[in-house]
Amino acid sequence: MSKLIIPQGYKASLSVYELQRAIEFIKSNFQVNLSNALNLRRVSAPLFVEENSGLNDNLNGYERPVGFDIPDVGIDAQVVHSLAKWKRLALKRYEFNVGKGLFTDMNAIRRDEEVDNLHSVYVDQWDWEKVISREDRNEAYLRRTVRDIVGAVCETNDALGVAFPSLHTKLDREVYFITTQELEDRYPDLSPKQRENEILREHHTVFLMQIGGKLRSGAPHDGRAPDYDDWALNGDILMWNPVLESAFEISSMGIRVDEESLDRQLTLAGCDDRRNLPFHKMLLAGELPLTMGGGIGQSRLCMLMIGTCHIGEVQSSLWDPETVKACAEAGILLL
Repeated sequence: MSKLIIPQGYKASLSVYELQRAIEFIKSNFQVNLSNALNLRRVSAPLFVEENSGLNDNLNGYERPVGFDIPDVGIDAQVVHSLAKWKRLALKRYEFNVGKGLFTDMNAIRRDEEVDNLHSVYVDQWDWEKVISREDRNEAYLRRTVRDIVGAVCETNDALGVAFPSLHTKLDREVYFITTQELEDRYPDLSPKQRENEILREHHTVFLMQIGGKLRSGAPHDGRAPDYDDWALNGDILMWNPVLESAFEISSMGIRVDEESLDRQLTLAGCDDRRNLPFHKMLLAGELPLTMGGGIGQSRLCMLMIGTCHIGEVQSSLWDPETVKACAEAGILLL
């Protein structure tokens, strides 16, 4: 059975029909707010990529992609884990200039995901990527972009509350910035997840910076692939979830690796074998634009704004029988 939390006295705020209307409202409203805030244009994106292209996201390195052969094309394909690398190549191919970017609906299958209230084997998010100048590869630019994204989230939530008066989720626009090392120093005896919960109890919107590299304790705060985010210029946007009473990640994002940081991080992660993949060769040769980007969970945002306790209430996926039974007994409808 997956890890399941059913808050005491939990009851859905909307009927199933109204829930579907609210999901549609959030998705259509937020993508407009996001594209306006970051100067993005919508593009079409692949559900799968060629296995040997190096374009699939390796996540933490142990997750197995879903693969299949395409006989008529003569290649093996993989369902994407995310579009972190594909987006950067697309910006070059589609001739985007500095200051302009793209976003797309990303759908993925992560079959090795440990499912719980927040995680599903089906992933849906807005993937976005933007061309930046070398002068913008700094923390100040990263922070400014984070504030723009949080503003788009809060504007969508405010509009949702007007359209659906029975929803009363309050989100904090003020972002508290802290690095993973600063967080470890503050709570040295807690696990990474416990540290996140503690800081979110105090500051309800947090950008947790510098994820991927080892901390002074000897382990990273969380895993991050070495070939898309610069570990010194990335982070997660976390918001407090009052229903689950815990930290709630809505976005992983960052300024992407340049030639120097990719070279360094591949070595640190023991992934030097990737240097010969087409995408990585282009990047190391300086043939790709400098970018920043991230993913913003669609079902995650719907969960947070509508106030559901399980991601299965806002997306259709598969769950183990024990979870389905426990949710049914608690009056929770999994789509």
